[in-house]
Amino acid sequence: MTRLVPYPFLSLSLIVLWLMLTRFSLGYLLLGTALSLVAGQAYSALHPAKPRVRRWRVLPRLVATLFWDIMRSNIAIARLLLTEGRNGRRSALARIPLSIRDENALALLAIILTATPGTAWLEYETATGVLTLHVFDASEVDHYHDVIGKTYEPMLMEIFE
Repeated sequence: MTRLVPYPFLSLSLIVLWLMLTRFSLGYLLLGTALSLVAGQAYSALHPAKPRVRRWRVLPRLVATLFWDIMRSNIAIARLLLTEGRNGRRSALARIPLSIRDENALALLAIILTATPGTAWLEYETATGVLTLHVFDASEVDHYHDVIGKTYEPMLMEIFE
């Protein structure tokens, strides 16, 4: 069974997404199932590292923190754009040393930072463990050093490492 469906959750999610984007009928269900099986096989050919979640109880706290940070960033970016425009703001590149080494934790951190308005994950140097982050407002660089180093990184390490 695992050879036919190597990632059952991924395949099921793709079928549900396919049916949400189209409509429910037997033909669409069969087509979505076939596409999800092909996608699962293609994904397994990449040989991704399977995530090992060690502490599930930390996930709700991570989601709540992420929600709060996204709301805060949206308000801050809107305020900057509406009040100061381009005149009072400078963007910056922040180089942040990370102690996370788990690939899944790094991938989740990349998603978190890119989903947060005002930041974009640019580069991660594997040899040194340094993240290069684009920050919309240069005055927020210290804030992101603290948020990543003292909030997200410990939670991700507790979840994955």
